[in-house]
Amino acid sequence: MSHTYTGKVMWSHLDANMHMRHSAYADFAAQARIEALEELGLDLKTFQRLHIGPILFREETKYLREVGINEELKVTTALNSSKKDGSRWAIRHEIFKADGVKAAIILVEGAWIDTLKRKLAVLPDELAEHFALLPKAEDFVEM
Repeated sequence: MSHTYTGKVMWSHLDANMHMRHSAYADFAAQARIEALEELGLDLKTFQRLHIGPILFREETKYLREVGINEELKVTTALNSSKKDGSRWAIRHEIFKADGVKAAIILVEGAWIDTLKRKLAVLPDELAEHFALLPKAEDFVEM
């Protein structure tokens, strides 16, 4: 499975300098991540039913090119590292402009949280198997 999210930069994504604001990059990555997980059967309804969900510990963005209004962006999602059981993970997103130029790299590190106990959790085996199907980055490492 490979996953690419495509979206268009809207007026609300701009900052005072008329290019995409820093938090909009994170929004594009989050949407790509949620859609990739949903394709694997890890959708929001399943998370709600199991009282489990993703939690981020760290998010880092490397800005490479300016992005402006009405530009179409493609966002890739790849598993950068993961524990064997999928309980801890890092996902890398790369954002590309329509001409193929890489505009940003976003790395998020996270885990799963039990939304009732408010403690870290492990995915049920079946969902952990699905999570492991995320495409792996070329430099993927097992934690």
